[in-house]
Formats: sequence, structure tokens, C-alpha cells
Amino acid sequence: MSILIDGKALAAEMRAQLCERVKNFKIEHGKEIGLAVVLVGEDPASQVYVRNKIRACEEVGIRSYAYRLPESATQEEVEMLIDELVASDHIHGILVQLPLPKHLNERKLLRRIPPAKDVDGFCAENVGNLAMNRETIVACTPFGAMKMLEKYGIDPKGKRAVVLGRSNIVGKPMAMLLLNADATVTVCHSKTENLKEICASADILVVAIGKAKFVTADMVKDGAVVIDVGMDRDENGKLCGDVDFEDVKDKASYITPVPGGVGPMTITMLLYNTVQTAERS
Repeated sequence: MSILIDGKALAAEMRAQLCERVKNFKIEHGKEIGLAVVLVGEDPASQVYVRNKIRACEEVGIRSYAYRLPESATQEEVEMLIDELVASDHIHGILVQLPLPKHLNERKLLRRIPPAKDVDGFCAENVGNLAMNRETIVACTPFGAMKMLEKYGIDPKGKRAVVLGRSNIVGKPMAMLLLNADATVTVCHSKTENLKEICASADILVVAIGKAKFVTADMVKDGAVVIDVGMDRDENGKLCGDVDFEDVKDKASYITPVPGGVGPMTITMLLYNTVQTAERS
């Protein structure tokens, strides 16, 4: 039986520490740490994510500013709002909730957020710094996964790591973080040949492809560490990950559950990044 990597418990521990840092910041600087969230449109999942982020901010004492624009908002209107937030001394972090309505140019909008306020870690400069192993703001989900490995004493150094998925939000930054931690990293995707064999060679397997229960026991090496970033629904509508947990749990040495694994860490790392940007400012 594998050891469960408890993301919920680690998130609670980190948030307690962040509370103290937020209090100290307010005492030292005489103002609150501020996070601005821009939501365009009525996407139901995005509405839930934004509510969760606002609730998490309240928990640690960060002042949240939610800006909700209609689906019909123009590129110019969203750009003007972002520019106002960039200029504000009360805003230390800015995030634009994705996905955006199709008529908006996501790349141009994100480019208007300066690296120092890019708490999602998506801008080119922060991604470039990560690639060069420099201190920077790191995308929240992979950053959270690395904190989980650290908490459980799992050192990637010298290990064979396989990242299943190559998204800009998870797969690519995850691969760079593991590489910076001295793992030997392979990134797999929909065009990868011999996928099962490659996954089964991994000492650390990170799965982020958005396919429910895709990874089965025959794709996992005995004693591997399995990090499941997926958030899917199974045939019964029950929340599950990209890994078939019941099939894999007795083969892995460590495994993240869904829910309660990587998920709670993502928003916690957003809070962490926001506090970091405030302290650096």
C-alpha cells in the first residue's frame, strides 16, 4: 500500500505560515497585501475558481479585488482595467482567469501584467527565468507539486522523471522544475510513441493530461512516486484524476489522491506567490 501525499494537510500548514507573513507585512508597511482577479464572462468553472480564490485570500488575510466583466467586454476594455491594476500601489498580484472569451487576445492581455505582479507565473520573463534556473515566480500547480515532494522527503536528484502532458500551465514548468532539481526528465504527449514503456520507466511520474483514469498499473513502475494533477469526472460523475487510483495505489510508493492531493496546493501557491510579490515590492 502506497503512502498518500496529503495536499490538504500541507496546504493548511502553509496557509498558517502565510497568515503570519501577511500580518507582519501589514505591521511593517501599514497596508494590506492585495490580489486582483479579473474574470471575463460567465464560465461556470471559472466562477467557482474565482470564489475559491477569494475565500482563500480571506483565510490568510490577503485583500482580494474581484473584477467581473461581461462576456461582451472588448480587448480595449480589459486592457484598460489591467493597466489600472498595474498602476495601483494596493495591488501586489494580478491574475486573469482563464479561459477567456474567444474574441479576446489572451497573449496580449497577459503581456500587460508585469513580471513582478504576475502571480500565475505565466509571463515570458518568469517562464524564461525558470528555464534558466533563476529565482522567479513559478506557475502555481507545478510549484505546489514540488512542495509536496519536498514535504515528503522525495528528492528528484538523479531520478528518472516522466511528465505526461506539455501544457504551458503545468507540463512544461513541471518539467523545468524537475530538471532544475537534477532529475532526468522526459516529457510525453499525444504524439509520443511507446508511451506505456516510457511511463513505466519513471521513478517520479507526473500526470497532467485531462483524461480520467488514463494511467493504469501497467504504466507505473514498482515503487514509483505518482503525482496526479488531473481533475476529471468518471463514468458515474464522481471526481477523479488522470490516474486510476484504485489500480495504481498498491504499486506506487507515494501517490496523490484526487480530491485532496495537488488541488488544494494550487490556490495555496497562488497565495504564496502573492505574498512573495508583496514582500519583494
